[in-house]
Amino acid sequence: MNAVFNVAMTTRDTPPAAADDPPPVPPEAPAPEECCNSGCIPCVYDTYNEAMDEYRDALKAWRARHGETK
Repeated sequence: MNAVFNVAMTTRDTPPAAADDPPPVPPEAPAPEECCNSGCIPCVYDTYNEAMDEYRDALKAWRARHGETK
């Protein structure tokens, strides 16, 4: 038995399903041996901090889409 459902919804009608909109994944922190302590620009920690800023922004947006306030 095949059933066909034709439902027209906008993104305002319902939040995205968790499978369709998974939470962002934080970046992996660099290992201590990845920094050579020679003042590289950018340092692996600079790159990591930028990635963490992007992650925090993405997580905040994801939580807003899913009605979470944490």
